[in-house]
Amino acid sequence: MKRFLIIIFFLFLTTFVSVLLSSGYGSVDAQQIISLSGAWDFFKGDCESGKEPAEYNDYVMLPGSMLTNGKGDPVSVNTKWTGSLYDSSYYFNPYMEKYRKEGEMKFPFFLTPQYHYVGAAWYHKRVYIPKMLKDQRIKLFLERPHIETKVFVNGREVGSCMSLSTPHLYDITKYIKFGSKNDISIRVYNGIENVCVGQDSHSVTDQTQGNWNGITGRIELQAHWRDLNIKSVRIRPNLHDKKVRVDVDLENHTDGVRFFPMQTYDVIATIKAVGSGKTKELKTVMAREASRNKESFEFDLSRMLKLWDEFSPNLYQLTIEAGDDVYETMFGMREISIDGRQLLINGRPLFLRGTVENCCFPLTGFPPTDEAEWLRIFLKCKEYGLNHVRFHSYCPPEAAFAAADRVGIYLQPEGPSWPNHGVKLSRGMAIDKYLLDESKRIIDTYGHHPSFIMMAAGNEPAGDWVRYCDKWVAEMKKYDPTKIYAGASVGGGWAWDGGSEYHVKGGARGLDEWNRRAPSSDDDYYSGIQFPRNYKSQEPNNTPVITHEKGQWCAFPDFKEISQYTGVYKAHNFEIFRDLLRDNGMAQQADKFLMSSGKLQTLCYKYEIERNLRTQDYAGFQLLGLNDYSGQGTALTGVLNVFWREKGYVSAKDWREFCGVIVPLARFPKFVYTNDEKLTVPVEMYNAFSANIDGVNVTYSISDDSLYLLKNGLLYSGTLPVGKNLPMGTVDYDLSAITRPMKLTLAVHVSGRMQNHWEFWVYPKSGDVAMDKGNIYISDTLDAKAEKTLRKGGTVLLTAAGRVTLGSDVKQTYLPVFWNTSWFKMRPPHTTGAYIDNQHPLFKHGFPTDDWSNLNWWELLNKAQVMNLMELPHDYQSPIQPIDTWHVSRKLGMLIEARVGKGRLLMTTMDISSNLDQRPVARQMRHAILSYMQSSDFQPSLVLAPETIHHFFSLQAPAVNMFTKDSPDELKPKIK
Repeated sequence: MKRFLIIIFFLFLTTFVSVLLSSGYGSVDAQQIISLSGAWDFFKGDCESGKEPAEYNDYVMLPGSMLTNGKGDPVSVNTKWTGSLYDSSYYFNPYMEKYRKEGEMKFPFFLTPQYHYVGAAWYHKRVYIPKMLKDQRIKLFLERPHIETKVFVNGREVGSCMSLSTPHLYDITKYIKFGSKNDISIRVYNGIENVCVGQDSHSVTDQTQGNWNGITGRIELQAHWRDLNIKSVRIRPNLHDKKVRVDVDLENHTDGVRFFPMQTYDVIATIKAVGSGKTKELKTVMAREASRNKESFEFDLSRMLKLWDEFSPNLYQLTIEAGDDVYETMFGMREISIDGRQLLINGRPLFLRGTVENCCFPLTGFPPTDEAEWLRIFLKCKEYGLNHVRFHSYCPPEAAFAAADRVGIYLQPEGPSWPNHGVKLSRGMAIDKYLLDESKRIIDTYGHHPSFIMMAAGNEPAGDWVRYCDKWVAEMKKYDPTKIYAGASVGGGWAWDGGSEYHVKGGARGLDEWNRRAPSSDDDYYSGIQFPRNYKSQEPNNTPVITHEKGQWCAFPDFKEISQYTGVYKAHNFEIFRDLLRDNGMAQQADKFLMSSGKLQTLCYKYEIERNLRTQDYAGFQLLGLNDYSGQGTALTGVLNVFWREKGYVSAKDWREFCGVIVPLARFPKFVYTNDEKLTVPVEMYNAFSANIDGVNVTYSISDDSLYLLKNGLLYSGTLPVGKNLPMGTVDYDLSAITRPMKLTLAVHVSGRMQNHWEFWVYPKSGDVAMDKGNIYISDTLDAKAEKTLRKGGTVLLTAAGRVTLGSDVKQTYLPVFWNTSWFKMRPPHTTGAYIDNQHPLFKHGFPTDDWSNLNWWELLNKAQVMNLMELPHDYQSPIQPIDTWHVSRKLGMLIEARVGKGRLLMTTMDISSNLDQRPVARQMRHAILSYMQSSDFQPSLVLAPETIHHFFSLQAPAVNMFTKDSPDELKPKIK
């Protein structure tokens, strides 16, 4: 039980944040730093032959970008974006004309900046460098420029750099005038043709951070000892021997020129353990008289070895002193390895539960360089049960690695490339060399961080990418064997890259079966792990597979979020979507649509994540994503918004039920039963803790919709091993005592500390299919008899499933929109769940329901027709209202009621007529509708002419014109 209490501590963490913040995390500790933050002279554009401007006519504040300084060209319809725009309807749709006005531009496909600029810009600062530093070596450190820099000091060119991932560092010693003011000029160019990473790479694109021009993070002059300095340090943990090796690369200089043999100096290495906010010496100092440019140290840590992982993020402080130069950093003792399909951390099983970080930072347009912000993001991930973050086609700054080290998050940075949209690998383009060089720079700069356990070259490549990536993996493994490598993170349609150590691969994901059969939770993805898509061998795959971009289920926009965009990017796309909703008569539905679609989104994530967790040998998953993606048509796929804040429909506690270290799993063969059946549900456990847990009691309870306990019991008592598919027993329950339609809840509890739950429904078997229709005339169209009945004041039910044309262009499935309909050219489905007005009197006639399309609605909604209510009064809302894509927001309904002539009419496109003996939900809905129509509750207030009803069977809605037939490349990968 004591061990169990320990795991609870880790599961509900965040209590140690103050400790984390109290200890420093350094890198190079120079003798003296001259910060260059503040005002810089500025010149937009370039000069003849790339020379420095003769005069600067403006100023900016750095760190920052042109955008944060209000510089650039005003955005317009002619702005040339860095990023694909596959939906050109914005430029031609008459509705969008009001958003294309100069000075009032609003874009629907991503966030809107006020300015945009791609080209050269010059930044200048005059800096006094004291004479006392004349014996020092002076380096200019630019932490995160974007993209290419060229440096001039006192009018002389120093050099250039174009790393997207690592700091730009310039030795400017021989250009300096000590004891005087010095002119430092930096030309920054943010065109992408030289780095050649691809226009939609998250390192450069307007889809995410924006293609900004500027310099962020630390901007400083670093003074080092002139003769000897530490060039780089490589840290290699060896868990088998309980040792760590430290390789130090030294440089000796004479006026900026390396000079060997090296003079003799003491090189001292010290390691200290960090914990509880204090640093204590762990090992005696090791010193060596250096007479060469490389020194190596090996520390035996066997007496006080503390490993690093997600549960115990133990860190050590390493200090290297070479003469007067000092290097200081943190590292951790950890080992990432592979055993067949299983990932291992420090020799024990590792199960990844991750999300994709897409570099969406609307306040600034660039990733933060402070640890506090990354700590906030990573602690939010842990609060939601995640232990892993993939960085999509970019590498974050140092602060992200440092923060992940502290809280225990496993990171997968990538080379800064999505070499697909206009760029291909192994086609003689500059990307081939740049990507490998940049990957090594990433290792050199961030490779000592224990959180950095894995790496991919980039995202979804094109060209002869398998051959390229196989070579990339081999080269990188040789360069740094302390990590594992995948050639690229790819969707299901991409080829199988056999050279990868692990695979981030789509294919074995989703809930596609729900489009064909009723939902269940007794299946898994195992066949997709054994034989992934495009896997050619006859023998099963025996390497780890991690789900690529899992989920992508959408929710409706939260318009209350608009006020949070207080920085350089504005949510004008949300304003357009809000206008569409208002103009189509649904402004008052906004919050209802958000909550209803959000609950369905959460349900989809729950069942897809659980399916992954119960799949034998699945190494884990990467969501896309826990938070929203603000580009590519606006992809509202997160249960958190782009700022990592809650939207209100799911809490972290609720989410952790199905996404956490310990998760009970129930294998439901179905979720809709009749009361002549017996509930039989096997229960198993997912335990991703670092060790077996003793003294565990697993119990279950079944309660009704009023929370009345119907049954409970003990499933298992004993030790819970580490692993998946751990059988806990079976829940059996006779449903014969359920005499009315009812939602029940099965909850499985683990020692009273955590639980997971599933809702299921029971309907009477003896539902009266042929119940007394009274004087109701039932037809599938408004035929002559129906019109006559209405003229005489009678009652008509139109069961119009599959018969309407006004709305037939809207494709509805139970599952919501994937990604969004703008990026994928109105590819169905078009709806994002349904809002159910459960206070409508219909639902008190034997059809209890939530106010959203929970699992019992699958039978009525999946692939069912909707009605387009464009001809109905502006303020009318259907009580069963499918939620259309926010890019169109057509007013839809599946049930309307009205007075027509002297009579009363109810019309529905739900199928409440066919195979009712096999469809208990539809049978019960039919019963409820007929009962309602025969009651005094049926008093429609809406008045419609017969012609309006006829139009549902004869008219077509205006087509949604996308004005292009092109589509994202990921929809059409080429497989040889």
